[in-house]
Amino acid sequence: MDAMLIPTAEPFFFPGNRTGCLLVHGFTGAPKEMRWMGEYLAQKGYTALGVRLAGHATRPQDMLRARWTDWVASVEDGYHLLRGATDQVFVIGLSMGGVLALIHASRHPVAGLVIMSTPYALADDWRLPYIQYLHRIQPALQKGPPDWHNPAAALDHVDYPNYPTRAIAELRDLLAESRKAIPQVHAPALLVHSRGDAGVLPENMEKIYANLGSTDKHMLWVEDSGHVIPREPERERVFQAAHEFIQRLTKPQP
Repeated sequence: MDAMLIPTAEPFFFPGNRTGCLLVHGFTGAPKEMRWMGEYLAQKGYTALGVRLAGHATRPQDMLRARWTDWVASVEDGYHLLRGATDQVFVIGLSMGGVLALIHASRHPVAGLVIMSTPYALADDWRLPYIQYLHRIQPALQKGPPDWHNPAAALDHVDYPNYPTRAIAELRDLLAESRKAIPQVHAPALLVHSRGDAGVLPENMEKIYANLGSTDKHMLWVEDSGHVIPREPERERVFQAAHEFIQRLTKPQP
C-alpha cells in the first residue's frame, strides 16, 4: 500500500485561459516547489497544472520502485490532461523537472519550455558506475549542505531528507537520455540558473544552451538564489520573465 501524500505536497490545478502551463518539480522534491509559480501564472490568466512525479512526495521507499521512464510518463500524463483543456502547452521544470521538460519537448509538440537549475550531467563521482550495486550496502546518500537564500521557504520546504541510492542510478540514466534529446528540441526555450547554485553548477546551463536545437533560446542568470529558484528571493523576477516569454509566444485567444 502506498504511503499518503505529505501534507502541502499535493499536485495542483488552476483553471484559466486556453494557454496551459505544465509545472514539473525536481528530484526528491514535490509540487510545492512549483506552487508559487503556478499561482503567479494563474493570476496572469493561464491554466496551470503542477504534477507529482512517480514515487515523490510520499516516502523515500516509494522512489525505489520508480524508474526514469515512470517520471517521463508522469509528465506525459500531465501534458495530455492539460492539452485536453487548452490549445497550447508550455512546460516549466525545476532541476530534474527541467530534464524531463527537455525530453518531453523532444517528443511532443510544446509551445515552449522554461527550465530552471537544470543539470546537463551529474558531477563526477567514482561511485556512479557502480551506483546500482552500491544501493545494496548504502541505501541512501546524504544531501549536500543547503544553499537557501530564503530561510522562511527553507523551513517549510518539502523533500526527502536523503537521496535514495537506487534512484540516483535512474537519474544518471535519465540524464543520458536527456543529452540525446537536447539537440532534438526545437521549441523556444528560456533557461534560468543561479550563479550561486551549489547543487547544480552554473556551467550546466551553458552546456544545455550550447547543445539545444532551438534557435529561439535565451539564458537568464540570477544572483540572490540557491537551487530552488521558484521559492527564492528573486522568484518574482523569474516569474515575470517566464510570463513575458509565454506572452510573446502565445497564440491570440479567440
